[in-house]
This record gives sequence, C-alpha cells and structure tokens, in this order.
Amino acid sequence: MATERLVVVGGDAAGMSAASQARRLKGPAELEIVAFERGRFSSYSACGIPYWVGGQVAGRDDLIARTPEEHRARGIGLRTRTEVVELDLPGSRVRARDLDTGSESWTGYDKLVLATGARPVRPRLPGIGAHGVHGIQSLDDGQRLMDTLRRTEGRRAVVVGAGYIGVEMAEALVARGFEVTVLHRGEQPMATLDPDMGGLVHSAMNRMGIRTVSRAEVTKILTDEEGRARAVATSAGEEYEADVVVLGIGVEPRTALARAAGLPLGTSGGILTDLSMRVRGHANIWSGGDCVEVLDLVAGRTRHIPLGTHANKHGQVIGSGVGGGYATFPGVVGTAVSKVCDLEIARTGLRERDALEAGLRFVTATITSTNTAGYYPGAAEMTVKMIAERRTGRLLGVQIVGGAGAAKRVDIAAVALTAGMTVDQVVSLDLGYAPPFSPVWDPVLVAARKAVSAVRSAV
Repeated sequence: MATERLVVVGGDAAGMSAASQARRLKGPAELEIVAFERGRFSSYSACGIPYWVGGQVAGRDDLIARTPEEHRARGIGLRTRTEVVELDLPGSRVRARDLDTGSESWTGYDKLVLATGARPVRPRLPGIGAHGVHGIQSLDDGQRLMDTLRRTEGRRAVVVGAGYIGVEMAEALVARGFEVTVLHRGEQPMATLDPDMGGLVHSAMNRMGIRTVSRAEVTKILTDEEGRARAVATSAGEEYEADVVVLGIGVEPRTALARAAGLPLGTSGGILTDLSMRVRGHANIWSGGDCVEVLDLVAGRTRHIPLGTHANKHGQVIGSGVGGGYATFPGVVGTAVSKVCDLEIARTGLRERDALEAGLRFVTATITSTNTAGYYPGAAEMTVKMIAERRTGRLLGVQIVGGAGAAKRVDIAAVALTAGMTVDQVVSLDLGYAPPFSPVWDPVLVAARKAVSAVRSAV
C-alpha cells in the first residue's frame, strides 16, 4: 500500500489536533504527516495569554500543551518558522517559505488541512506600526508584549477595543500595576452583550480603576522622536497618554491563502465547510479552527466564532476523516465566558440585535439575584437576561453578569439552546441546590419564569 501524505497548514489547536488524531488512526507506513507553523510554538493556549501577562500564570511555557519536539517524536513532521505562502490546488502542493533563511520549496499532498487561525484586527491608522503597539493572538505576540512591558519605564497603558481580548488585557495590565484606559467605539463595552448588560460591565470596570471611554473613535497613534507610541488620539480631539498600546479590537479569519486559491468563503471571510469539516466542493481538503465559519444552531446561518474549544473539536473531527473514520461538527450556540477582575461575564445564543437580524419576534426578561442563598456569607449579585421567541417561547439567548459562580451558569442555557428547549421547559429543569451554591430558585430559573410570563403576556 502506497503511503499517503497529509499536509497541515497551522500548528496550533485545530491543525495539531487533526494531525494527532490522524496519527492515532494511521501509522507512518500508511500516512506521512507534514505540518507547517509560521511561529515558534505549537499546541498552546492563546486564551491563557492575558493570564500570563497578568501574572496568574507563571511562565510562557505553562501555556504549551505539546512542543514541536513532542509532536515530532509522535511521528508528525512539524516545521516551525515556516509559512505556507501559496496553495496550488490543481497540482496538489503547497509552497512554503523558511522565515529565517527566506528559502522556498514545494511540498505535495494527498490530503490537506487548513488551520491558519485568525489575526488581530489592525486598522489602517497613522502610527499603528509603532514600537509599543501590540495585537494579541499568538504566543509570539504575547512574548513581544511581555518584552515591551519589561523594557517600559512608564506605567500608562491604553487598550483599544473592549471585547473579550480588550477587557482581559485591561485586567492583566492592572495586575501589572499599569494605569489603564480602555477606548472603544460602542455604546458599552462587550459588544457580545446587549448594551444594558454591557453597562454593568462598564460600571464595574470603572469601579476597579479602569478608565473606560465609550464612543471613542481612534484616529491615530502618536509617537515620540524614537518612533515609540506615546499617546492615542480620538476623533473627539482627545489624547490619551500611553507607554504601551494593546489592540483588543477583535480578530478576523486568516484566509488570504484560501481566498487566493478560490476556496469558498462566507460573509465574514471564513472558510466554508460541511459537517465533517471538509471544505465545500473539495473532497481532499479540510479546514478548522479560527479560519472557518460554523453553523449557528439558533440563528440557522454560518458565523465566525473563534474559540479554542471549537478548534480542538474541529481538529478531532478532521483527524477522524483524514484517518478513514467519520465524525461531524454539528454547530454551535455561541457560548462564551470571560472576566474582568472579580466580575464574571457570559453569553450564549442570540442578542437582541441578532434576533432582529434573523427576523425573529421575541421578548426579554432581566432579573437580579445572588450567586448563593442571600443569607450565605459572601453572596454576590448576579444579573441574568433571557431572550425567548415571542410565539413559541423557544429560548433564544442568555446573558449573565455577576460575581463568583455567575459565568458557568451559562452552560445550563447552552444545553437548553442546543436541545431547542422552551423557557417553560427551562423552568422545570432539576438543578442542584444548596445555600453555598445558589438560592432555592437558581437565577437562571428565575429569569426563565419571568420570560414565561413575558411570552404569555405577548400572545
């Protein structure tokens, strides 16, 4: 039997999970695996970078699940500091460039996996390339930021953007003793929440000493005579002094290779696949991770939702397909959690504007409760917002902001959304209760009861 060759483009979660799963199913005599990674690291937790920067994680290497050497020892030919710069689909080959020497070479494949990930959004602004301006997506990005923080004598930081990356980096920089200003274009931070819930995050950040400026349109990064960032200017004429600038605007799928090769892309620029993660229309090409769009099970359309949990699952599905097995990735409901200092933030399903865009009629219910029984020491406030379809009562989305124990309650809603449950059915869920963990009526159930009343009143 001739040996097939699998080429993997991208050496992090999706790519190396796919390679590892394929290797479990097929030995080196059946399948040669060659993987290309443009950075120096493989199989690491990008989600952990803010906690390394903030000091909760002791060192960079603690974020690495498996080193390049460990992959090679398992029969995966991983080439780091090597970037694939062209896909030749008719010729079934890729052109790769050694980033240290500049030399290029072609490598043929029988099967191809594209796991090119995402890249930080970098608006085209004067000074955006100055020293001291950092986007955070890869471990290499985190290392460059850490190097800057160690060299910087001043203690002023500006974070541009207030999504997950922005608020987590704001917390990390506060932990390192910086005075932090967060500038963002929206009405409230955390655009993944509705504005009323984002307002709770805004108030909490200000109480924590993080200056948060809404509706701030950044126009340029001002630099000193040595070309280092010294301030961030906005369209309102304000200037915010900075010794370091972190871009937390978000990420976009890294799909230039796919686009140039004519592979199908969705509305957000992510690669489109079927349920087995095969690229649509290409039997021998798979794709997964932050470079793809996935099916939103609630809205019924594809979306770009870059999360490590999805990437690892994609890799397992892809590796199974490459290795001769069969698996599928049915879709997501958009669950995400985060925190800023002692405030936990969670969401799943649709926001109000998502439901409107999907053409759904809906009701909302918002309640405030506590994370434990009110009389139990340390009880902290928690706000839960629930969105339900107006006619059917089908659960559409949940957002939670509160103290310890708030965020992971969103998993209840994630399961309910996946199962297509109504808010009536959510009320009947048999959830665990004891005073240290929740009130007699869990806040999610209280929100569901209120949503049931809203649905009935709207009929």
